[in-house]
Amino acid sequence: MAQSVNHDELDAALKRCGASWDAGQAHGLLCSRLAVLGADAGTGWLDQVLAGSDPDNALRRECEMLLDALCTYTHRQLSQRQSEFQPLLPDESDSTIIRAEAIAHWCEGFLHGLVSGTPDVGLKERLADEPLSDIIKDMLQITRATVDEDTEEETNEAAYADLVEYLRVAVQLTYEELSEYRSVPDGTEVLH
Repeated sequence: MAQSVNHDELDAALKRCGASWDAGQAHGLLCSRLAVLGADAGTGWLDQVLAGSDPDNALRRECEMLLDALCTYTHRQLSQRQSEFQPLLPDESDSTIIRAEAIAHWCEGFLHGLVSGTPDVGLKERLADEPLSDIIKDMLQITRATVDEDTEEETNEAAYADLVEYLRVAVQLTYEELSEYRSVPDGTEVLH
């Protein structure tokens, strides 16, 4: 079984290889691309995240291995539908300010992934309907997330935990709601 990838480890690897995406953005992008395309989303996602980095660089190959592991692990979490999905975010040892910035970046990546790729009128119509339209509006709000430094840390922590739980459920719901774009009548995943 593939292991989860650590946010800080992936973030550092992305920076070392010259990628313009951070770990949160990359995982958000992956989750929405998996929701739209299923298992076949991995190659395009990897190319998008590593665009502009040198393909012959050993640091890129290290990063590719981490991204491959993250893709496999995340796809398994979403496709097995056992509510084990977790957005890739910094752990509790980081400040609430850093984690709020990371959750905003995660949502930016997710939203980008819903609209990037080949335009599909049916997908656009589906994203405009509830509950997906509400999820999109909520994530747009989260991209502007900040920490109120005048509020007690405990209150900020509770608000952050609520946002993480919301994302966890929203991503699983998005994955379920877009299943028709990944499957053919016999239930096998479409290869795009």
